[in-house]
Amino acid sequence: MTTSIRVVDSAQYESRLRTFDYDMVTHSWGESLSPGNEQRDYWGSQSADVSGSQNLTGIKNPAVDALIDRIIFAKSRAELVAATKALDRVLLWNFYVVPQYTYPFARYARWDRFSHAELPKYGRAGLPSLWWFDADKAAKIGKRS
Repeated sequence: MTTSIRVVDSAQYESRLRTFDYDMVTHSWGESLSPGNEQRDYWGSQSADVSGSQNLTGIKNPAVDALIDRIIFAKSRAELVAATKALDRVLLWNFYVVPQYTYPFARYARWDRFSHAELPKYGRAGLPSLWWFDADKAAKIGKRS
């Protein structure tokens, strides 16, 4: 088996994504700590043939649909976590997705002359919008701006 890569412009790429005209793509599905209804658009059978949906793999699997319902209608945090982990295992087991972004940190190099509000558990720490210049910290390291 041979593989070839074809470079396309951004408009053609978006058009191919909307119409599912590809063999393989790299994509990120944004998730929160409380997954819910968006899972239907990502993995649900009803969105598999909907142009522009996020079900880029074309999944039509009743087991996946049942797990999505378990996520959406979870009665407790423990039930939500268990259902989410089960969905993850099914997606991986069927090779619908191949994980590639697993590094749990965002790295920033900066002088210690900034302060910030309490940062979110995940994400990019709002840089630079949640950070501000701190004159006291800057004075300690000898930097004015």
